[in-house]
Amino acid sequence: MTLALLTGGARSGKSALAVRRAGRSGRPVVFVATGQARDEEMADRIARHRAERPEEWDTVEAPLDLVGACAALEPGACVVVDCLALWVSNLMEHGDDEATTLDRARALAGWATAYRGAVVVVTNEVGLGIVPMHPVSRDYRDRLGRVNAVLAREADLAQLVVAGRTLTLDPLED
Repeated sequence: MTLALLTGGARSGKSALAVRRAGRSGRPVVFVATGQARDEEMADRIARHRAERPEEWDTVEAPLDLVGACAALEPGACVVVDCLALWVSNLMEHGDDEATTLDRARALAGWATAYRGAVVVVTNEVGLGIVPMHPVSRDYRDRLGRVNAVLAREADLAQLVVAGRTLTLDPLED
């Protein structure tokens, strides 16, 4: 399996599942993080996530150039990308429009499906609630949903993680 996509709500168990799968892969692991420690709470969150991972795993920080960071990786590893939700937020703050964000997502999917190793991508599902009142929030929800769909279309396995349980998602039929 080349690409697995794990999506779900906050604290659903997505990242923990990705870490467990990477640990069982039998491959060296590279953890590609998109989060940035811009405040104390986020710094604590990042530190907790790091503590959950084995020390021998490599960590690459890629808040914006996720595709470039992944393309520079040596083949043969299990790559965990965590997470697309923060990445899309970073790209929006950076000023990328939706077309640019989707181009980057397609490039990431292309890299992941061609990578000689295993790739586990973590993302959030934010489109299950009410329609946000603010235009920026609606743009984020819509954009992340489209990015998730780009990766899911190319994934060998796509799963929704809810309350620590998974539901395998079947591709849409034409």
